[in-house]
Amino acid sequence: MGWRNLTLSLSSLLMALFFCHLRHARGDLSYTVPEETKRQYVIGNIAKDLGLDARIDTDDSTKRYCDINLNSGNLVVAETIDREELCGSRMSCILNYELVLENPLEVQRISLQIEDINDNAPRFPNDRITFEIGESAVKGQRFPLDEAHDSDIGQNAVQGYSIERNEHFVLSVHENAEQGKHAELVLEKELDREQQKEINLILTATDGGTPQRSGTVVIHISVLDANDNSPVFSQSVYKASLAENAPLGATVVTVSASDDDVGANGEVSYEFSRVSDKAAKLFSIDKMTGQIKVIGNIDYEEETYYEMRVQAKDGPGLASTAKIIIDITDLNDNAPRIILKSLNDPIPENSAVGTEVAIINVQDKDSGDNRQIRCSIQQNVPFKLNPSIKNYFSLATTNMLDRETESDHNVTITVNDGGSPPLSSSMTIHLSVADVNDNPPVFHQKSYSAYVMENNKPGTSICSIRATDPDWRQNGTVLYSLVSSEVNGVPVSSFISMNADTGVIHAVRSFDYEQFRKFKVQVVARDNGSPPLSSNVSVSVFITDENDNSPQILYPAPEGKSLMTEMVPKASLSGSLVSKVIAVDADSGQNAWLSYQIVKSTDPGLFTIGVHSGEIRALRDITESDSMKQNLIISVKDNGQPPLSATCSVYLLISDNLAEVPELKDMTYEESNSKLTSYLIIALVSVSTFFLTFIILILAMRFCHRRKPRLLFDGAVAIPSAYLPPNYAEVEGAGTLRSSYNYDTYLTTGSRTSDFKFVASYNESTLPAGGIQKLEQNDPFGVNVITQSNTADDDEVSAVCPSRCYSTGAEISFYMLTVHFLIP
Repeated sequence: MGWRNLTLSLSSLLMALFFCHLRHARGDLSYTVPEETKRQYVIGNIAKDLGLDARIDTDDSTKRYCDINLNSGNLVVAETIDREELCGSRMSCILNYELVLENPLEVQRISLQIEDINDNAPRFPNDRITFEIGESAVKGQRFPLDEAHDSDIGQNAVQGYSIERNEHFVLSVHENAEQGKHAELVLEKELDREQQKEINLILTATDGGTPQRSGTVVIHISVLDANDNSPVFSQSVYKASLAENAPLGATVVTVSASDDDVGANGEVSYEFSRVSDKAAKLFSIDKMTGQIKVIGNIDYEEETYYEMRVQAKDGPGLASTAKIIIDITDLNDNAPRIILKSLNDPIPENSAVGTEVAIINVQDKDSGDNRQIRCSIQQNVPFKLNPSIKNYFSLATTNMLDRETESDHNVTITVNDGGSPPLSSSMTIHLSVADVNDNPPVFHQKSYSAYVMENNKPGTSICSIRATDPDWRQNGTVLYSLVSSEVNGVPVSSFISMNADTGVIHAVRSFDYEQFRKFKVQVVARDNGSPPLSSNVSVSVFITDENDNSPQILYPAPEGKSLMTEMVPKASLSGSLVSKVIAVDADSGQNAWLSYQIVKSTDPGLFTIGVHSGEIRALRDITESDSMKQNLIISVKDNGQPPLSATCSVYLLISDNLAEVPELKDMTYEESNSKLTSYLIIALVSVSTFFLTFIILILAMRFCHRRKPRLLFDGAVAIPSAYLPPNYAEVEGAGTLRSSYNYDTYLTTGSRTSDFKFVASYNESTLPAGGIQKLEQNDPFGVNVITQSNTADDDEVSAVCPSRCYSTGAEISFYMLTVHFLIP
């Protein structure tokens, strides 16, 4: 198993531990690892050596030869490392890494020293070394041999040469200036071509590694005549500059060597005597011309310079060597590379300004100005790039984020280098904004109005309330509820209910327009966030009327309660008002618009009724031939759909004389034979009582006449409030009379006349000039009396008597007193 050497500067370690929480803390770690080590070989423990959690990153290498085991903190081998592939013939082979600490952001440098192992055997450039040595060669003459090349370095490189024992040659090994070794064949005994024309020797090159490795080559010697001059190079060291990406076949440098010999002894050929495996794939040499050309792809980022040795050899085999150094110049052929180191996604929308959301690293394999980078982002995003250490940048927010306005951001980062022309690259980072419950539900309307028809079925849907919340998921889920309150002392929950999910309001029970017509409730919309947000809205529920009430006739009273008969003077003219039907309807609107119609009458052409007023008037002048007893059946109908109606009977008596009262009995008998006796008793008692009362009233008026020149009694007919049904309202123009409808009768005394005069009705708002009107509230008959004084000389007394009265001479008789009740 390989070995590990941990080198850590004590002062650097102490500083790293002391400043472990500083953003730009630095420290250096150095390790040594043998090449060709298997994967997962433990190089060192970062967590133990540095005391920090980190991850490893490289500067420019596209391969990651080592990595950190996040569970144990060990620095382990990730890829098999070949030192010869990485560093060639360089003595020092170091890989530099960076440890990136994300929170807080720190960078630690690690130097990994690749230690050479003896995994390569020495090898000669050719399988055969050929010499042509003249037999005249003197003892001690030296013949340079090809140098063996070992890709390893140091002790593992070529350490010695050996040759098999023979009687003519010995081996002399020398160390050159580059710490390499080369051998020379030394003639120890003169050659005799006649005895031996060819000599084959095995040359062995050995290294100093463990185990030791070796390489061999055959030395073939042809014994010839003497060759006393070796080729000589024009320069001992050739230097050339070659741009990366040079085209194949391009000439790098041309070497030249001369030989003073002539003929075959002066013919020089060229070949590489020592060259690395990598360089052998990139360069070739023309044996005749000495031109070194490009045969592979030259990349500055892989190797910045190449060093090799070239041998010039003449025909007989004498040779000399020269060094070739090729410097590779950089071209701007690598665009900057953006690496996303960390990303916080999604970002809460309530993140403070300046919150770091990502860390990026920018790398460029080029060098010099070609490596200078400029990093930027587009202007229309709420983010900015903040330079950090080295080529690290942090992406931070510049404004408060709002997911409801923009839930996603695409941030494009652009990097340009300083080359000519410059190269650039870009990366788009997608950032999502996480929702925070920062918006309450919003109703679609400021207030809602719901209309429900009375007599509805329980469970009927009244209306739908809608609120929306721009937040996401549970923060935007809206639930509805009713605010606890009371309507007329009853909890609102007994009237309506609400679906918490849909916002639909349902009626819990059936409503009655005549009981109450509207009520207001508060609805709460609450989201499902934490903490939840809510908003309120008022809902006004209006109960609309349905035609579910028939007209109710107030006058005349329904049959069975009392018998009411109107007296009509025989001298009544066409258009005279003889009576009025008063009816009301508990409904409202057009459902309470009443119309009146005579459906049956004793004499169809004698009376008519106002369609909307209910006033019964004479259709023509009353004559003596008309029947004294008139019976009208009146139908009162509302304007609802479908319409509802009620009927009543109006009894009229055409007479000017109270003596004709007995005939009334006959009419009563005809109408209600079963109740004749009761009605007669009531009528007699009423007439007697009222007659006595009326005599007292006449005497009192005569007494008052002596004290006042004129009295006018204005009868304002009104209906006592206790008689009205509840919730009845006045409807203008709907067929119901106004609050007062007056009938005036004038009674005159003295020598001028002894009869009652019937005068048409007048409007209560009209008052004769100079008149003073006063309302007497305490009339002994329970009827409102208005007294009115005037400066006229005539003495008249006005009494309230809706039923007709009749007088002959000084004798006054009373038939019946009927009071008209009118309602609003």
